[in-house]
Amino acid sequence: AGMAARVSVLPSPRCLFDDPVQIRVAGLQPQQAVTLRASLVDESGELFQSHALYRAGSSGELDLSRSPALGGSYLGVEPMGLLWALQSKTPYKRLAKRNVLTPFCVDLEVYEGHGDTTRLLGKCTNERWFLGEGVKRISVREGRLRATLFLPPGPGPFPGLIDLYGSGGGLIEYRASLLASRGFVTLALAYVSFEDIPAMPEILELSYFEEAVNFLQKQQQVKDTGIGVLGLSKGGDLALSMATFLPGIKAAVSISGSSFNSFVPLKGDGFTIPVHPYDLGRMKIGDESGIVDFSDVLDDHMDPATWDCRIPVERSLAKFLFLSGLDDKNWKSDLYCRDAVQRLQQHGREVEFYSYSGAGHLLEPPYLPLCKVSIHRVLGMLVHWGGQWREHAKAQEDAWRRIQTFFWQHL
Repeated sequence: AGMAARVSVLPSPRCLFDDPVQIRVAGLQPQQAVTLRASLVDESGELFQSHALYRAGSSGELDLSRSPALGGSYLGVEPMGLLWALQSKTPYKRLAKRNVLTPFCVDLEVYEGHGDTTRLLGKCTNERWFLGEGVKRISVREGRLRATLFLPPGPGPFPGLIDLYGSGGGLIEYRASLLASRGFVTLALAYVSFEDIPAMPEILELSYFEEAVNFLQKQQQVKDTGIGVLGLSKGGDLALSMATFLPGIKAAVSISGSSFNSFVPLKGDGFTIPVHPYDLGRMKIGDESGIVDFSDVLDDHMDPATWDCRIPVERSLAKFLFLSGLDDKNWKSDLYCRDAVQRLQQHGREVEFYSYSGAGHLLEPPYLPLCKVSIHRVLGMLVHWGGQWREHAKAQEDAWRRIQTFFWQHL
């Protein structure tokens, strides 16, 4: 429409959310100063934006994989910076996808000059999908199960995964749908605060998670080499418990998790793992902000008095991958990971472990922007998750690659 510049997203303006893209601008003046802006409106109508200042090359071209940002939301050469730096206008909002059947549309605009957004030179839209071509989404309400199954296209067989989120609860699908888009049959499983499952159950039953494993093993497209499980936060300790007590689990990934059972007792067959002792009196609440730091609420995990709450991972024959951020302000996840890793190594078990400096608690699929603080859905409090923008973004890219490699290797 008579625009001076052409903005393009390569290889295609349509991609999966975890796909890196190349953002280019052509048709500028040599050395022209421009501002690039990305905008995304989430499903609740919340606007997320980022911007960066650039200078065109001698041929009037701009390529974000080569040109450094000179200011704005980030600095330097960051091909995907406009995405991972997206920030909500309202503070403390977390960007998450509720309906995976629709994409997030990111509007990319180029304006003349630095910082001034009056003269638009060109724009385009990047459609970022959570469901690959031909991936099926199937709602599961079988027996007690409250879940969603994602099937990659084709007969398979594919490795099978169970995907668990944290104590905020609900049925979270966007990570599972991306994993299915990458070739895994994935079951997103709810276990708290969803439909008839209470926000704070008295007890969690291992048999519920076993039902999920059995359900997945029955699917025709699932390889019979064993099931994988990945969990974030509270989902992390559940993943370890499943790998320890359920023989069907052959590989487990714990993201920002614990080596012991947290917050809700876990009832197995003839045993119950109690809750690791904690005292909410040790919460730190910011005077001005009201933001809660939970990192000190737990009793010392090295005190033998707490050891009946430990998950005896060393008994498991599964393979393990632990991921944690060193700037986690919610949970001492690195410390708790090391405890599990040490026990596994003492028993001669194979285990992989990565901790990321500058990364926070919520290690998500790549290009989802850092959420430093948000409302915990069950507690109703503003919780500090931690993380530094650039480091956290790099950690998410690396972790995502490692998770997929790990499951392909062991399943």
